[in-house]
Amino acid sequence: MTAYRELTVLTVIVGICQGIILNIAFVYIALKLGFSLGGSAIAAMLGYVILRGIFRRGTIVENNLNQTIASSINNAGTGVAFVLPAVFLLYDQHILTHLPLIPLLFAGISGAILGLILIIPLRKQLIEIERLHYPTGVAVATVLQSGATGFAKARWLGAGAALGGVSKVLLLTGGLEQFDFINGEDLDISFGFLPAYFGLGVYLSPLVFAAGLLAGRSGLPFFVVGLVAWCVLSPMTVAVGWIPPQFSQTDTSQLNFIYSELLKPLGIGTLIGAALIEMLFSFTVLRGVIKLISHASQAKRDSSTQAEELPRRVLLQASLVAAICFLTAVWLMPDINLTQTLLISVIGIVWLFIASLIVAQCMGHTDISPLSGMALVSVTLMLLFVDGSVSAAVLLAMVVTVAISQAADMMQDLKTGFLVGSRPLLQQSVQLSVSWIGIVVAFGVVWVLWQSSGFGSDTSLPAPQATTLVGIIDAMQTQDANLDKFLLGGLIGLVLGAVPISGLGVLSGLALYLPFSITFTYGLGVFAHIWAEQRYGLDLIEQRLVPLAAGLIIGEALVGVGDALRQVG
Repeated sequence: MTAYRELTVLTVIVGICQGIILNIAFVYIALKLGFSLGGSAIAAMLGYVILRGIFRRGTIVENNLNQTIASSINNAGTGVAFVLPAVFLLYDQHILTHLPLIPLLFAGISGAILGLILIIPLRKQLIEIERLHYPTGVAVATVLQSGATGFAKARWLGAGAALGGVSKVLLLTGGLEQFDFINGEDLDISFGFLPAYFGLGVYLSPLVFAAGLLAGRSGLPFFVVGLVAWCVLSPMTVAVGWIPPQFSQTDTSQLNFIYSELLKPLGIGTLIGAALIEMLFSFTVLRGVIKLISHASQAKRDSSTQAEELPRRVLLQASLVAAICFLTAVWLMPDINLTQTLLISVIGIVWLFIASLIVAQCMGHTDISPLSGMALVSVTLMLLFVDGSVSAAVLLAMVVTVAISQAADMMQDLKTGFLVGSRPLLQQSVQLSVSWIGIVVAFGVVWVLWQSSGFGSDTSLPAPQATTLVGIIDAMQTQDANLDKFLLGGLIGLVLGAVPISGLGVLSGLALYLPFSITFTYGLGVFAHIWAEQRYGLDLIEQRLVPLAAGLIIGEALVGVGDALRQVG
């Protein structure tokens, strides 16, 4: 009798290859839009095609291990994409006198391990006893159980990847710039009739359109706030005379002034305010977390559960590796002394433990991870406790963001495994073994993109989350001329974050920060999703539009990173 396959060499190889590709694509989109997307469902679709279609094998649990590996490598890059670009920007602004890439690499690997070992002992309590929903985990389980429909979805994903790649090639080669109304990646839709300060344009990026296509109705606040910012606030500032007279309405100088002196600082302030209120609401689950720890401790005494989890011996060994990586990172930082090292270690471990538990609970109930809020609080804590050391702040931010993204991903994957019958021990083993790959790949991608095009509002990669981290560090160290806008934006973020609409504050901050052409293209994708859903129903969305949108993202991102490698090489 043939054993039911679950963990095989082929599964590991396919999962690692998919994880690296998704890592590259979703680091790129995080730098474009300021938020990332989950790749578990994509990995599950492709895994079915590769394992079952090409190799004529692949059970459901085997494919679940494949997507567990792929999503682990992919999600490890999310924390890197939020923090590492900020380090380059701080270095460019001479706030950091050196680039601590090697220490931050060790910090990222330490975070990837710590996030997993802190959350693994809580699996039984969160998933089997409390039965938290984990919507993404449920959705991936549905994909794994969908059977042959995976082939059809994979064809749409392939078509989207080809279309996204070809369109990016056209933009990179300047094939569309022969038209006067196309400048770089922007299509001017004012056509000379409207003043430049409206910022009207279409960002010629299938990736951005696809992000809106995936979001659907939940992306409407992002578009609406962008519309208000550029079609109400921007012309109002001109009408009341807030713009210096030397800036002409007929060129982009007035638009650039409005963006850099008003909307951009307002957006950063809104992101900070929204993140803080998000954190405040997240702390309301602390009572549940304390209760959770108590229950989990009692569950450990039940010997019948021990075979389902990684042994304590392995967790202790992994903890030692993580500690060595963390202390190595701190030791390699040239401007952190022994006292600061002890403070970072104590504060970092305590805060990381609390943050990981909070995120696991939030993801279980709402599928929303307060990742940016955790990073901002981490930076603020370090700046307050270690005499304004920026190196210490970014080091802790790297550890925390990577760790909590790994903790959230682990619980989502374990929920999927619980629904399809996978062994938790195997899922935990593979994720703990391969997550470090995602850190290395993400570091490479961010470094290449920095070398080729850089980050910030004046580039094709705005990196909003990283810019927000830079903004809060700069505001705490200097008297910023735009401090009043930061504070006003913070107030807006606090109010919007308190509104019972998922992600409203963060989306509003991003809409204020990003150029309107990006927001407008995203909105086109949102309305396309709404129209298709009303006309053809949810089945078309799930079977065609979702894999098509995923393909558009992967195709454009891979070509974009490939071009960056060409420039650097």
